Amino acid sequence: MITAALIGNPNVGKTTLFNSLTGSNQYVGNWAGVTVEKKEGFLNNSIKIVDLPGIYAMDTYSNEEKVSKNFLQNEKVDVIINIVDASNLTRNLYLTTQLTAFKIPIILVLNMVDVAKKKGLNIDYKKLEKELNVKIIPIVASKNTDIDKVIDVLKEGNFFGEAIDNDFHFRNEDEAYQAIEAILKKCTQQTPNLGKTLTDKIDKIFLNKFLAYPIFALILVIIFLFTFSWVGGPLQNLLDNAVNVALIPELHILLASSSPWFSSLLIDGIVGGVGSVVVFFPLILSLFFCISILEDSGYMARAAFLMDKIMTKMGLSGKAFIPLVMGFGCSVPSIMSARTLESEKDRKLAALLIPLMSCNARLPIYVLLTSVFFPKHQGLVIGSLYLLGIALAFLIGILFKNTLFKKDDEPLIIELPDYKFPEIKNLLFHTWDKGKGFIKKAGTIIFSISIILWVLSNFSFTGKSNIDTSFLASIGRFISPIFKPLCFGNWQNSVALLSGLAAKEVVVSTMGVLYGANLAKVIPTFFTPLTSYVFLVYVLLYPPCISALATMKKEYGNKMALFALTYQLALAWVVAFIVYRIGILL
Repeated sequence: MITAALIGNPNVGKTTLFNSLTGSNQYVGNWAGVTVEKKEGFLNNSIKIVDLPGIYAMDTYSNEEKVSKNFLQNEKVDVIINIVDASNLTRNLYLTTQLTAFKIPIILVLNMVDVAKKKGLNIDYKKLEKELNVKIIPIVASKNTDIDKVIDVLKEGNFFGEAIDNDFHFRNEDEAYQAIEAILKKCTQQTPNLGKTLTDKIDKIFLNKFLAYPIFALILVIIFLFTFSWVGGPLQNLLDNAVNVALIPELHILLASSSPWFSSLLIDGIVGGVGSVVVFFPLILSLFFCISILEDSGYMARAAFLMDKIMTKMGLSGKAFIPLVMGFGCSVPSIMSARTLESEKDRKLAALLIPLMSCNARLPIYVLLTSVFFPKHQGLVIGSLYLLGIALAFLIGILFKNTLFKKDDEPLIIELPDYKFPEIKNLLFHTWDKGKGFIKKAGTIIFSISIILWVLSNFSFTGKSNIDTSFLASIGRFISPIFKPLCFGNWQNSVALLSGLAAKEVVVSTMGVLYGANLAKVIPTFFTPLTSYVFLVYVLLYPPCISALATMKKEYGNKMALFALTYQLALAWVVAFIVYRIGILL
């Protein structure tokens, strides 16, 4: 078995090449000890290709660079496939010169040679091959051009063994770039551009100091609408109807003669619990499809550039803005979309802040209480909750930046690639590749938790019971003193909040079960306008649904999920208490 390490700068077509070489024969996970995605694939079952994180250098500055360096140093690697952007060789070859220090044969894959030609760059591949003493293969990965040549070289094992002895030694970065420019001066020829490229013309509009941010906002609105209104939302409704309108009633009929507890376990516990997660899948695929378009078209780098100055203040790079905005729709796909961020610090911090963006599952709770207590100012009150979430996300981001992630502050290093039309095959592949793990892993966790919740709500120490005497009600009475200082601390509200961890919409349905169907008339006997707003503040800030927590666990591990749960419980209580005390003074 030959092991080939695939490595290169971000946005050079590494993922596209990896997918072309390995097809569906891939395995995705995380590197041991870090939340950096690990991809392995096989070519003809005889060549293992390990897709290392996209990096710019080997200075062990980030976890991505540490992972790549440790793998090349400590694992048996037969060949390095170093993919570079042929239209930007000076920047890309800096990493190549560092890779030679590992004494491993290198195949230098020059991608986007079509873009290089359009820029008037003529490359003498044979001369460059001789200067660098590595095997060079020019390709166009997005069009699958000459990928077969890479496959042939891997199969033949012709890696230029003498390249092992080729080691560049530089005292500093400036010296390295000077050497690279000297080599390229011998091997390339630049034809003067007679006019601006298409990318230059588009950027003149998209990066215009007056138009850039309105255009970016419009793109975000389109993504939001596509994900939650035009495509993802309707598909979610169809799937929701398939589960709750078609499947569950049919199961009730099929299980009518079975024991009630078994029927309830299967329908209410397993199918209801897992089904509540599965219905998110269209949203996840829709969101990842939009993100893949932004990445493949070249606009994602511009979005990161535009938002970086603002996001840096809260310890994030500009690229983290999109997952945060998507959090207003649903935390689950938003947390998953954070995996597209290059930095581990950005991925973790974004995942911790996303739940503070008020997801649409909380909206039924807002509407219920504001329609009763603030009918004339309903929009204003609901809007204040959204603004409060944004403000706290900004403040918490600053806090975490200066505490948890104090040593991990990283500058945004990004190149603006040329614009291009995304290939539909690659879009579909990237979308499915990012989304399939949700069903496979998060669903299994929800399966277990759904059974636990069913048991707690249907049993007591005396056996099968209704919800009033169940373990869940006992737990509600046990935790209700926590909410006494917030003045909504009866056991019914406690149970409603607890059930809201399964899904925020369940808070309203739980209240309907515990208080009676006509909530609008009953609720004023349990809330005042002030305590209702305090309750809404708590709902805004307390931990997201189990689906989101399970996704957090799947992406970042138990400790991260437990920390997110704990800090949001504390944050929600403290802020709700402050709001209550201020309300009393007013």
